[in-house]
Amino acid sequence: MMSSHILVVEDEHKIAQLLQDYLHHEGMTSTHLSRGDAVEPWLAQQHADLILLDVMLPAVSGLELCKRIRQNANIPIMLVTARTEEIDRLLGLELGADDYICKPFSPREVVARVKTVLRRCQQPALNTTHLSPLKLDRASYQAWLHGHNLELTAVEFLLLATLVEHPTRIFNREQLMNLIYQDHRVVADRTIDSHIKKIRRKISQILPNQELIHSLYGVGYKYEWTGL
Repeated sequence: MMSSHILVVEDEHKIAQLLQDYLHHEGMTSTHLSRGDAVEPWLAQQHADLILLDVMLPAVSGLELCKRIRQNANIPIMLVTARTEEIDRLLGLELGADDYICKPFSPREVVARVKTVLRRCQQPALNTTHLSPLKLDRASYQAWLHGHNLELTAVEFLLLATLVEHPTRIFNREQLMNLIYQDHRVVADRTIDSHIKKIRRKISQILPNQELIHSLYGVGYKYEWTGL
């Protein structure tokens, strides 16, 4: 199996070298960039399985980069920063980050969390649906819960499929709208909330005591099946 390639975006060279040493020790390869404005040109020509992205960077901030990258790709992103305020954590997640590491940190912990995010994001969608009570068929826009057809509309199906195929990842409303309405039509900000409510109602008719779509106040939505 090919090793994972990690893009380390960090302007403190000693920290970057330390992270790369630990990643290499665990069999991963890496590339180091020290400026925010170098990231997008690099991604246009190269591949990364995960990005370790410092928030405070020269030229372009990590938060701005996270937002831009998320508009075009689903590469796992872990933000690394000394800014530990709660608002920064929420903002990072809202922009699409998969995890958030605060400085100072243990390099071993960072590598362990890199492995966790990679496993979660690289898990095939088929396995995700197999381990949950939901079965999805994109060809027919059909979703079954414990063998019962949920009878979703096309938009409801796309919304549910997006969440199910990225379990535990948090999506904000704008990300979901961009994925569902790829013709970039103008829709109300609460349209996603309305669709989520309808999906939950259909799920509750079959599983009245199990919440599959979770809300994170002020951040967004995620799908998580606990197996209960």
